[in-house]
Amino acid sequence: MATSERLTTTVSTKGQVILPKAIRQALRWDAGTRLIAERTQDGVMLKPVPGFAATKPADVFGCLSYGGPAKTLEEMDAGVLAEARRRHESGRH
Repeated sequence: MATSERLTTTVSTKGQVILPKAIRQALRWDAGTRLIAERTQDGVMLKPVPGFAATKPADVFGCLSYGGPAKTLEEMDAGVLAEARRRHESGRH
């Protein structure tokens, strides 16, 4: 579907609007998709409800405890490299 293509729909007596199939398919909005309706200067914008609440690093910093000795940067780099190699060799990217 071209992004400039205009499709029409009707508001039902219950306030329901059916999104045209071409739009639902293009956005992969299947039945049950929860949407946020936001009033804008141009009309109404619909967007999917995020799967997770927005967080900041400060909200989650330190949530996973580690009881061992501190790792050096070299040890961390080696661990990341080892995991990347393992995933590459297993075909899991």
